[in-house]
Amino acid sequence: MKIEKKAVMDYLMVFSPWHNIRVMGKNIRGDLLAGLTVAVIALPLALAFGVASGLGAITGVWGAIAGGILVSLFGGSNFAVSGPTGPKTVQLAAVMVNYRLPDGGPDVVFAFGIVALSGIIMIAIALLRVGKYIYYTPYSVVAGFMCGIGVIIIAIQINPFLGLPTLSSITDALMAIPSSVMNLQPAALLISSVTLATIFVWPKIAPIIWLPGPLVGLIVGTALANLLGLNIMYIGEIPTGMPVLYWPDLSRIALMVGPAAALAGLAIFDTLLTCMVADNMTGERHHSDREIFGQGVANIGAGLVGGLTTATATMRTVANVTCGARTPLAAFTHGAILLALVLGLAPYAAIIPMACLAGILFKIGIDIMDYRALPVLHRMPLTDKICFFTVFLVTVWIDLLVAMGIGMVIAFFRFVQEMTDRYKYELVSLQDIKEPWPGEDLIPASLRERILILRPEGPLFFGTADPLFRTIERFGHHDFLIIRLRRVHTIDLSGAFALEDLIEKAHGHKTVVLLTSVNPQVRQTLDELGIVKKIGANHCFERFEDAIEEIIRRLPGSK
Repeated sequence: MKIEKKAVMDYLMVFSPWHNIRVMGKNIRGDLLAGLTVAVIALPLALAFGVASGLGAITGVWGAIAGGILVSLFGGSNFAVSGPTGPKTVQLAAVMVNYRLPDGGPDVVFAFGIVALSGIIMIAIALLRVGKYIYYTPYSVVAGFMCGIGVIIIAIQINPFLGLPTLSSITDALMAIPSSVMNLQPAALLISSVTLATIFVWPKIAPIIWLPGPLVGLIVGTALANLLGLNIMYIGEIPTGMPVLYWPDLSRIALMVGPAAALAGLAIFDTLLTCMVADNMTGERHHSDREIFGQGVANIGAGLVGGLTTATATMRTVANVTCGARTPLAAFTHGAILLALVLGLAPYAAIIPMACLAGILFKIGIDIMDYRALPVLHRMPLTDKICFFTVFLVTVWIDLLVAMGIGMVIAFFRFVQEMTDRYKYELVSLQDIKEPWPGEDLIPASLRERILILRPEGPLFFGTADPLFRTIERFGHHDFLIIRLRRVHTIDLSGAFALEDLIEKAHGHKTVVLLTSVNPQVRQTLDELGIVKKIGANHCFERFEDAIEEIIRRLPGSK
């Protein structure tokens, strides 16, 4: 009992905030500066997502605060920055179309109840420890995704870079380029260009190496715009005030479960995908289950204070990495600064030009490109090329998450094809064997015409079951069928049922079936599915030689 209790405690300690707190002192100056820069980038995005959700601009900021602070404590990545994201905002807005108050306004109690419940679901999923499966994502999928995000960020920032309103659709942004160039604001273009140039030049001339280029660019661009009194777009007025607490309406819990589960699923997918991007950029590995747990805690917090649903945000995470963050202190700082702005420091952020942010984000779009994959793109295997370009194009033109799903499907079929190509099998009479396995050359000549041997090699699963089904069609009459599974290490339901069909076909021909050299895991599967029972436990042998001895025992005088 004591051992079990200790195991449970060790299991739960994985999700303790101590994992993150103990590393926060390793890069204090760099993380504080990175957090400041990311907070400035996150603020207009959070306000925009709040407006887009239909729940109010301030809800986006409270979601960013909850995500920034709580995920920095409980999450599983040193670099991830959490807050409202485009896909999750759209998803919540779509849900809320059907839940309105009599006056036509959104039912905010229901909305924030969904957000909190999605957090509880995420915590439950994290405790099941399934996050590790994100590492099965092929590199070609991640590379295509990263390059697609880079193109999206750059394209979306073209308009604000030129001093024009931001277009949310990449199609609209690209189609509007000729018109945008014709109507650009020279003053805004000056600020964005100076900001971008500062970010590029600063690392080469930096007398203060710990000061990140994006923050220097932010300071230079903002100072220049305000000193010159330029009439361009600024962040402007920011909602302020203490949060309003929202307690979920438990009487409607049944209505909440479906939307909350959908929010949780999207959050997990969005989060882990962004964490993989951060891993790619930093060479570190995040802890997927802790990151899901942290998102669960953050969404519960966001729901209680009236914040939007959160996930690990790609743009803010990449900005965090680019600005020199090394520990979760940067994300915590980002959340704390947003909190300070909401509680009274908003005027200090209101003077920041949107063109200045466009310059920073333009550089982030350039940095996120996968410069490890791009130089070798022409030398990639064909299937990797297909996967990369499909994910890239779908990411840019359709949707980030759809692209990821399509990429995983392509990678899945590629994997199945490769495993199928590695699978071999042979159904042969002993007298026709050219390359005998151990023990087969010792069988008496009098038995060779009466024994058929099936020798599959490789995983026996749904991708390789078809050849086995076709083997059944070629099955002839023999007194004995020996199925040697010594080179089959895994088997799934399709493979097991194909094997069962073969056994039933043999029994229909009055053929005795014997099973030999079965891997323990394969044996357990065959036992659980009742296939061993159909053969008969007394017809299952550890060694091939034991099966031959059983046949000889059944046929006196065959020696």
